[in-house]
Amino acid sequence: MKLYFKSGACSLSPHIVLREAALPFDLVAVDFKTGKTAGGEDFKKINPKGYVPTLQLDDGHVLTEGVAIVQYLADRKPEAQLAPRAGTLERYRLIEWLNYIATELHKGTPPANSPPEVKEAVREARLPKYGFVAEQLAQREFLLGERFTVADAYLFTVLTWSKPRGIELERWPALKAYFDRIAARPAVREALAAERN
Repeated sequence: MKLYFKSGACSLSPHIVLREAALPFDLVAVDFKTGKTAGGEDFKKINPKGYVPTLQLDDGHVLTEGVAIVQYLADRKPEAQLAPRAGTLERYRLIEWLNYIATELHKGTPPANSPPEVKEAVREARLPKYGFVAEQLAQREFLLGERFTVADAYLFTVLTWSKPRGIELERWPALKAYFDRIAARPAVREALAAERN
């Protein structure tokens, strides 16, 4: 498989999942200024949507959209227990979290270099949502309880964008402790290091 990524983007989430599942993959950087991959390919020919994450499967099929990709990867390696079994209430709880993160925390996040008034408006709208997540994490280690899942990889990715957008996680001790726990995981450290190179 090939994961097309951009450092600092939401493609970090499936990158973490690939490493947590110990699935073999190649990491391919995309330069959005040129529209080319690190190997010089026209990225729009791989993903006409033009953004990451994009996962090219061994058979040539391409998956896009982070929420779909992370569930696909979890199902490829069920013994890694990165997602509850399909058809269970727990799986729907996972989907519930993935959608909340995608629509309430990820969508509409302005670039770090946005004007201050845009950052401030987004920050104010996000604070109650971060508070809600912090309340949920006050009594558990991970979003679904005691086991790390693909939803945690996604939430961690979105939380990495907080500080540059004026949201200090220290405001919510449970959320800051959660972020630090995820950041300390070997797969997360490996993914972050690989994306810096």
